[in-house]
Amino acid sequence: MEFDKSFIRKLVKQDREAQMTFYKQLSPKMYGICLRFASDRDDANDILQEGFIRVFRHLKDFRGEGSLEGWVRRTIVNTAINLYKKRIKKGIAADINTYENSIVEKPLIVEQLSANELLELVKELPQGYRTIFNLSVIDGYTHKEIGIKLNISENTSKSQLSRARTALQKKLKSIKDRENIE
Repeated sequence: MEFDKSFIRKLVKQDREAQMTFYKQLSPKMYGICLRFASDRDDANDILQEGFIRVFRHLKDFRGEGSLEGWVRRTIVNTAINLYKKRIKKGIAADINTYENSIVEKPLIVEQLSANELLELVKELPQGYRTIFNLSVIDGYTHKEIGIKLNISENTSKSQLSRARTALQKKLKSIKDRENIE
């Protein structure tokens, strides 16, 4: 989706009609991104709302390098990361070590799974695993970039991704086992 310079100028000047059009065009796609990071729809809605508030507040900083949609996408991802960091500081995020200890076996991977089913499984991961999985596997960030964004070491990012994959494999094996029984 491309937006011309005159439309972007309207957005910067906080033209409400332009903002509504912009939101209606981008929010469905950005909501999909929010769902990947959120533990439920309420969290996704919070990320989306906070993300667009930041977009409209900082649109004047958009330099026109790359697409506006890409800039909005990065803002939404960064909003999700910031929410995750706030929750860790408040002690709200799930205890990853407790979850890690519940994983006991090396599972097999189910060969066929719909994108929606996979998204649901990813949403069940503890927030730390889910965040790193999304940033690495789906958004394509390197472990170094993830470390910088989340203020963790590169090795922590790698180990969290490995644990996220192991947890997903366990969930996939459970699904496969249920299908074999039924």
